[in-house]
Amino acid sequence: MGDRSRLCSVWLGSETGILKGVSLSRLQAFNFCNTSRLSRDQEVRVLSWSDPAESELLVGSVDGTVKTFSTEKGAFIESRSCGDPAEGCFSGLVALSGSSLVTCTESGTVRVWREDRGEPVTELAAGKNVARMRQSPVHRSKVATGGKENGLKIWDLERPESPLFSAKNLRDDWLDLRRPHWVRDVAFIPESDKVVTCTGYHQVHVFDPSSPQRRPVLEAEFGEFPLTALSLPAGGSTVAVGNTRGQIALLDLRKGQVRGCLKGLAGGVRGLQCHPSRPLLASCGLDRFLRIHGLEDRKLQHKVYLKSRLNCLLLAGRLEDGGTGDTGEDGEGTEVKEEDEDEVWDSMEQVEEEKAKRKTTEEGGEETQKKRKKD
Repeated sequence: MGDRSRLCSVWLGSETGILKGVSLSRLQAFNFCNTSRLSRDQEVRVLSWSDPAESELLVGSVDGTVKTFSTEKGAFIESRSCGDPAEGCFSGLVALSGSSLVTCTESGTVRVWREDRGEPVTELAAGKNVARMRQSPVHRSKVATGGKENGLKIWDLERPESPLFSAKNLRDDWLDLRRPHWVRDVAFIPESDKVVTCTGYHQVHVFDPSSPQRRPVLEAEFGEFPLTALSLPAGGSTVAVGNTRGQIALLDLRKGQVRGCLKGLAGGVRGLQCHPSRPLLASCGLDRFLRIHGLEDRKLQHKVYLKSRLNCLLLAGRLEDGGTGDTGEDGEGTEVKEEDEDEVWDSMEQVEEEKAKRKTTEEGGEETQKKRKKD
């Protein structure tokens, strides 16, 4: 299994509790799990790297357990309980320096865990209905949280008494009615203090904690459906957002305008991630496909069918490209050739004879009824 896991450059978590690895260079997909003990309680909700070398993977499940998967050995090497299922699913899982990790549940409880202790060393309440927790790539002790009727908050885990920044409610609309807010995802904009969020009301907001204004410094909208995920490309001047309709768009963070859309999706988007150094965007969701798009030409480069509904994904820094095309998945990672739509229709059986027989039968029945009426 270690040979297979070292080939994988994309990792995905599914509703069935299976950790899936995809090798784009060989166009193969693999399952890493104990298939005899699968259950809905092991549904994978969050994925995160445990170390900068990307040799270990943190996998957060619905039952509150966090498993450590070794990409070198191709097996799970550790499991610890980091939450109560009654508090809700994980909405965030990140690693700190050393062997410490941070978890956040939907109930808003953020905890810091150490390997040598069974109890959390730090715990704070971020409010109810937290949908996402993200870590700052520069200051590792800073995290941002947000959820339904729970505005953006930025925390310093070294001083967890109060948030460093707390967003203010949006201004009332033109009818002086309160505007609800529902943060679905959040990200720290590189080389600045700004933070971008997407909402369940198809909005994109940019906050600047360094300014005295606690309301968004930029507001933009995309589509008419709730946004579910976002990710920042390497440049930092745009943001990729996806919604429940399977639409992905690139928005300009300076003007708030839509630069372009990515096509090919057929279900709600649950996971988005841009490659840290290359113009590539990976997406997954309810249609059970992993897709890799190019951000420069916005064309689909890879499409992999993985059989299960997908919740999250994680890109490796060493992303190796393979040939474009579709890939299927089974236990051995067999490559499946792309089949054109015309070939699919040509391979289907014709049903003209059956329709003809049915028509003849109906005509015969009508003639019999006419004879009976005459008699």
